[in-house]
Amino acid sequence: MTTPLSIGYSPCPNDTYIFYGLTHKKVMLPGIELAPPFLEDVETLNSWAMEKKLDITKLSFHALGHVLGEYCVLSAGSALGRGCGPLLVARSGFEQTRLGDARVAIPGHLTTANMLFRMYAPASRELVEMRFDEIMGAVASGEVDAGVIIHEGRFTYGEKGLVCIRDLGQWWEESTGHPIPLGCIAARRSLGRERIEQIDHAIRQSIVWADEHPDECLPYIRKYAQEMDPQVMQNHIGLYVNEYSKELGSVGMDAIETFLRLGREAAILPPLTGGRTLQR
Repeated sequence: MTTPLSIGYSPCPNDTYIFYGLTHKKVMLPGIELAPPFLEDVETLNSWAMEKKLDITKLSFHALGHVLGEYCVLSAGSALGRGCGPLLVARSGFEQTRLGDARVAIPGHLTTANMLFRMYAPASRELVEMRFDEIMGAVASGEVDAGVIIHEGRFTYGEKGLVCIRDLGQWWEESTGHPIPLGCIAARRSLGRERIEQIDHAIRQSIVWADEHPDECLPYIRKYAQEMDPQVMQNHIGLYVNEYSKELGSVGMDAIETFLRLGREAAILPPLTGGRTLQR
């Protein structure tokens, strides 16, 4: 009897939407059994990947750059696109010239948001790690001077009286011409090519199933979205589940390669060793 494969993804609406069909057996994965999924904050999943804890996992692309020896990126399930990157927010009147000595909240050391901010503002040194859902409150209260927000924060920061001082995704797009790679689904290379291809196909079919049965997914999505406004939840899914989620393609892969290369050049990521490629 084979051991079920462990799997983890975030409780954010885009991930629960993507994985509903697969984890509720609406999409079959012949010959492969999945253990009950772990739903954790992406920074928790990032740190678990450093420990090689899960077989299949959501990862920030920043974290992927640290674990390419163990994990490969799947073609399906990624969050990548245009107009969907992290935002740098502050209270009204904050001057960007202060970034060098400002306290800036980031949603975890291994997040793509942190790596993107470090490339944008390399002189900024006082970075404060927080859970992504605590950052806007910390900025509004003055606990920190500015913060890098992700997920649904891009839809709600104005309600906290905050202003966007730089759209980091837009900065990336203007600087490189690529869509911004945020997060991916990765699998352990030790699973082997055949099983990895089966998993990749099943995740793609899970997205297709969700697109065809969106109402059936909603109770599960709402369960983990907690008190998120229904319209914000729908906006979140619409923004982060897109054509790149079904298939990264050459455009998506080029964006990821560029992101990781620039991260290595900035000494944020370790050098690439062993001739590892992104995919299996």
